[in-house]
Amino acid sequence: MKSKYKIAVYCASSPKIDAIFFEKTAELATILVKNGFHVNFGGGSKGLMGQVADTVLAEGGEITGIIPEFMKAVEWDHKGVKNFIVTETMAERKTILYADTDAIIALPGGCGTLEELMEVITLKRLGLYTKPILILNTKNYYAPLREMLERCVEENFMGKQHLDMWTFIDEPSEFMAAFENAASWDEGAINFAVA
Repeated sequence: MKSKYKIAVYCASSPKIDAIFFEKTAELATILVKNGFHVNFGGGSKGLMGQVADTVLAEGGEITGIIPEFMKAVEWDHKGVKNFIVTETMAERKTILYADTDAIIALPGGCGTLEELMEVITLKRLGLYTKPILILNTKNYYAPLREMLERCVEENFMGKQHLDMWTFIDEPSEFMAAFENAASWDEGAINFAVA
């Protein structure tokens, strides 16, 4: 089945996390494939990255790994994924991950996941990325981030309209509704980027 959408999935590479994160990641990846999403991911074989790839492959979906050469050199790449883009830098990897996507979803993760997510939120604020950004809040993992983003608005570091830049979901089953009902956004966001 040819994919009708493309999505970037940001997530953890740690294998030491609670099993619920793996379960919800597999559930989400299944939903993505069944709804025609081609998945871009960080290319790793461990943690939630590995779970995303394993599930997409098992479900017969399309997936592309984007990984820097130095990670591939130490064999962090998922051996079952056939379609890879190897980059020179982390910055190039991030740009390719979200380029030409119809949405981004951040699963729980560490500093790398947070950095990717915050960069794309910043780009959306500037009108440089206009597609839906979804955040899967498994086990209420992202509650502190939601509070921080709302605090940014409360303290006038961002405007109220910036709250429309992302959507938190608690369960993978909420993904399609959140994707389809995300607030529209366009390049004109630069005009109100200053709160």
